[in-house]
Amino acid sequence: MTAQAQAIDQELVRLDGLWEDGLADSYKSYLGAVDGYEAAVRPKLALAAALIEAGTKLQGLGGRAAPAAAVLMGDLCLARASRLLADHAGQDVQIAFAHAIEDMSAAAASGTAGRPVRDLLVQALAIR
Repeated sequence: MTAQAQAIDQELVRLDGLWEDGLADSYKSYLGAVDGYEAAVRPKLALAAALIEAGTKLQGLGGRAAPAAAVLMGDLCLARASRLLADHAGQDVQIAFAHAIEDMSAAAASGTAGRPVRDLLVQALAIR
């Protein structure tokens, strides 16, 4: 197992099944958006973005209320993503992610269609 795979496995503790349920695909899609970062932090930033995307989906952001277990799993995803960003991203990137999440939440609260989650997060990753 590669060092990158081991690092990701450590972050997925208690997130059983999410990797197979689409988190892996989201993660792979964000890897292209982190090319400008140091090699050691790329997988962690891509995983943070993928966890935010998964967390907002699990919580049903902009849709019907999710079951309690899904909301808690979404909270765990968002908490892990927050920690990854705090540990491996500069303050400007952390703020860009916060703005992206605010945009998603504001659109959901107003009942309007916001920009796609992935677009917002890729834009946040473009801040260096």
